[in-house]
Amino acid sequence: MKKIIFLAICLFTVGTVSAQDYYGPRHRPRRYVRQERPHNRYNDNQVKVGITGGLNLANSLDAYDSRFSSSTIAAFNVGLTLDVPVTNYFSFAPELLFSQKGFSADLENAHFTERTNYIDVPLLAKFRLVPGFNFLIGPQLTFLTSQQDTYRDFGSNAITRFNGHEGDQSYVAGVIGVSFDINRNVEIRGRYNIDLARNASNEADLPDFRNQVWQIGLGFKFQ
Repeated sequence: MKKIIFLAICLFTVGTVSAQDYYGPRHRPRRYVRQERPHNRYNDNQVKVGITGGLNLANSLDAYDSRFSSSTIAAFNVGLTLDVPVTNYFSFAPELLFSQKGFSADLENAHFTERTNYIDVPLLAKFRLVPGFNFLIGPQLTFLTSQQDTYRDFGSNAITRFNGHEGDQSYVAGVIGVSFDINRNVEIRGRYNIDLARNASNEADLPDFRNQVWQIGLGFKFQ
């Protein structure tokens, strides 16, 4: 009888161990979890088009006339942008902008304000210095489309307005700037651009000058 009980215990033990081994962890189906790489919102190698707009603080530089001292005027810029990545840290960034420029000045007997409208074509190299922060530099082709000059005579207080050059001048300027990516589609922009050659004035009271413009604005990019 004891032999039968002992044999039964042995068989039960062997059966239990075999069952655990069969239904144990090594026979459980493995679950595969797909791990997605975290998306880096700054290293996006897709071509992007966009729109931009902002404030111009425009003035003149290098008047070469002791009688002439100019002041800044407020204007605006608006246009289209393109971002063509070359590497993760460098891209080609041409733009097409409508940009208002000009200056104001106190002459001997009058106050003068010049407002000019330009089509600007910056051809910029864009360097990603750190994630989200970019440095831009390059030339800019700028085409004058219209000009309005305003004289205010101090004696009679009369105001005279007349149109100047229209579409007959073009220049090359230099641009330097920075941008900060708020997210993949929105950026804050800051620029400084200056004409590389002097503008020839047809007015006897006005010297030759160069446009210089500080710009700040927002850019919106789309894929």
